[in-house]
Amino acid sequence: VQLQASGGGLVQPGGSLRLSCAVTGSPFRVAAADWYRQAPGKQRELVARIAGGGNTEYIDSVKGRFTISTDNAKNAAYLQMNNLKFADTAVYYCNVITGKTDYWGQGTQVTVSS
Repeated sequence: VQLQASGGGLVQPGGSLRLSCAVTGSPFRVAAADWYRQAPGKQRELVARIAGGGNTEYIDSVKGRFTISTDNAKNAAYLQMNNLKFADTAVYYCNVITGKTDYWGQGTQVTVSS
């Protein structure tokens, strides 16, 4: 099983990005997914979570701006990020549960800069 994370990039404050995490090699659907981020000099933190029933959780700093979702047909997880702020700059990682095992994506850089 492999995870391919993509969608990061350079964006101005107030801009949007959509991160994708595509799962290949698994006969199972994405059961749940998390997105983490790690800024320079800081610990990795959980940003958003979607459970098997579709319930979602977010850290306070991204509530109302970020949306986590999954697509069973594409076997992927997504993080839609709107109204990005300087503080959102970090490497973003997906963690996906499929077939009762969790897997990590390779990380994608998000830089918010004017």
